[in-house]
Amino acid sequence: MAARALRRAAVAGSWYPGSAAALTWEVDRYLAAVTEVLPSASVQAILVPHAGLVYSGPVAAWAYRSVEGGEFDAAVIIGPSHHVGFDGVAVYPSGAFDTPLGPAEIAADLATAIQHASPVVHADAASHAREHSLEMQLPFLRRVLPSTPIVPLMMGYQTAATIDGLAEALARALERRRVLLVASSDLSHYLDAGAAEVADRLVLDAVARFDADGLAALLHARPDHACGGGPILSVMRAARALGARAARVLRYADSGDVSGDKSAVVGYMAAALGTF
Repeated sequence: MAARALRRAAVAGSWYPGSAAALTWEVDRYLAAVTEVLPSASVQAILVPHAGLVYSGPVAAWAYRSVEGGEFDAAVIIGPSHHVGFDGVAVYPSGAFDTPLGPAEIAADLATAIQHASPVVHADAASHAREHSLEMQLPFLRRVLPSTPIVPLMMGYQTAATIDGLAEALARALERRRVLLVASSDLSHYLDAGAAEVADRLVLDAVARFDADGLAALLHARPDHACGGGPILSVMRAARALGARAARVLRYADSGDVSGDKSAVVGYMAAALGTF
């Protein structure tokens, strides 16, 4: 029998603590600081950042706290590719992603269903080897939904055809399942804090209006406003097709809130989509 595919953690010990004890302490500290929690049964999708945990964790926690202990068949994570260029969406088809908190098992049947639902999705484990945009979600998922399997989807070139094709595939494959959609994206990069907030506010407002078309037009003109704009759009469109009717921005911050350097920051958003 062939060995189970295990994707090794690429940024454990650098982007987040490499020991279970230290990682648990940090994630739980961020979760405990959240003061607004939506009912998990009403949340169908979350939009979260993916920078180093000390920077993005305090923001991401606001989305993850609302799904803590929720009943989901799987968490489907969609993030951008930072290291490999390719057409379409690469799914890691089976096995598990290793983490300091134990392996995150992959829902292979669901991964296959999504792949079969659209030609834009293809199996490609190798492209996932160095990517952090999906991995940075696992410390939170292992704490708030420890028994929930994942489906890792990495978007290559963020074309309209790929974005729409993935949204349609998700809507078809997940129609009869209770699945959490997770879009991984940071916002503007390396503007001063004032300029970053102006740019980021355009994204935040479109998300709060649940306006995927408006956000698509914005990102077509200014793709630098969100590195994972394609994943956000796919998740917004799929969530709408699956019954989500409301959106809420839960938290916004920038890296300067942690580093103290407001001259060149990265923006972070936590948001939820659902029926709340």
